[in-house]
Amino acid sequence: MAKFQLLKDWVDLHVPETRCFSPSPCALEILTATHHPAYVEGFQTGTLDQKAIREIGLPWSEGLRDRTLLALGGSIQTCELAREFGLASHLAGGTHHAHYDRGSGFCIYNDLAVSARYLVSRGLASRVLIFDCDVHQGDGTAAILANDAHTFTCSIHAEKNFPVRKVDSDLDVNCPDGMTDDAYVSLVLETLDSVIASWHPDFVIYDAGSDVHVDDALGRLSVTTEGLYARDYGVISRIRGLGIPCATVIGGGYDKDRARVAARHGVVVRAAQAVFAQVGSPNSL
Repeated sequence: MAKFQLLKDWVDLHVPETRCFSPSPCALEILTATHHPAYVEGFQTGTLDQKAIREIGLPWSEGLRDRTLLALGGSIQTCELAREFGLASHLAGGTHHAHYDRGSGFCIYNDLAVSARYLVSRGLASRVLIFDCDVHQGDGTAAILANDAHTFTCSIHAEKNFPVRKVDSDLDVNCPDGMTDDAYVSLVLETLDSVIASWHPDFVIYDAGSDVHVDDALGRLSVTTEGLYARDYGVISRIRGLGIPCATVIGGGYDKDRARVAARHGVVVRAAQAVFAQVGSPNSL
């Protein structure tokens, strides 16, 4: 997809090469620890029925299959790097509509749930907060991780948006249509402070969906680029200020102008760069 290449091009210009990493595809045994093996086999072999493909919303191809595993491997690697260096940003990820045995809403596998379970299974974390600020509710993540004592799912999203049938997260925060910068950023940061104070996570996966932007084709909020940066900088700086590792993913973002949407996805990378420069890392790069 063009927006991913454009985002990478921006990163190549602004992030030192020593801080850039390339992922490997996610191993299937890691994937099937979170998703139904029959669903994984069906997608990997291109044998899902047409109803399942329509629900995903993307036509199956070998290229899509390979890109999906690579992006998922990137989410896992981002979490490993965040565990090592305190902060890492993935240039993809945030596929929060994928359920245990089906895809949905352009999401095939749920990288947030897969990564959280990977961290716990490897002893890299024991209390993983998934802080989801995509404009759409993270229904798949909520369903997969329901009653999981090692994870806390928090979704801050537009109330009147996809999915129509939402699944209860550990905490859901609904935003009214047209919400603007000050009110939105305050709500996000107050929610984060409250969850951290009450649940005490030792790792945070932050879904920095740019689809809250006023110009997004599928969002219903009115957040500007400045508001997007204030949100991302505020979230990441709070987490890192407490010494908690943070992995960011880009989440959703939709615009016919691929350069514009890539620039909006790049906001979280800019914010992470600024925080990293100030807070630093337990291991220098």
